[in-house]
Amino acid sequence: MTQLLVVFAGLPGVGKSTLAGRVGTALGAPVLAVDPVERALARQGLVGVGPGLAAYEAVAGLAEVQLALGLSVVVDAVNPVAGARGLWRDLADRAGVPLRLVEVHCGDEAEHRRRVEARGAAAPDPLTLTWEQTLVRRAEYEPLIGARLVVDTAVAVDPLPALLGYLS
Repeated sequence: MTQLLVVFAGLPGVGKSTLAGRVGTALGAPVLAVDPVERALARQGLVGVGPGLAAYEAVAGLAEVQLALGLSVVVDAVNPVAGARGLWRDLADRAGVPLRLVEVHCGDEAEHRRRVEARGAAAPDPLTLTWEQTLVRRAEYEPLIGARLVVDTAVAVDPLPALLGYLS
């Protein structure tokens, strides 16, 4: 398979990390997630917009190293605004690899809410969003425009075969 930069986007709780992990395993590619970097920055007292952008830049830097080694890379991030997504386009251009965007959503709002609330209950963490915070994020989320695969995790069909088909 051709070397790729695969970038997942979507609101918290829609299933991005699960799908990114499955795709990374199938491709034999590292999965680089923004959330753990944001958590590490927060443990050092760095919170807010600036550290959020720093987390994206840190993951992009790590991805660039992996791409230079000839590996495909899977990025797991909310990517809520065009500026964040532009970071990945720029990286793919610099590395000379195709960019594949995967936008994940959960078309069943009650299920999405259940997932978000279950995450908060399972792991007390100040960075884990509440349902109300997720709704604010949804209102601020800029539509993803352009070539991408859209996956609805509320549909009872395994999306992995379609994902791998899109990537090949």
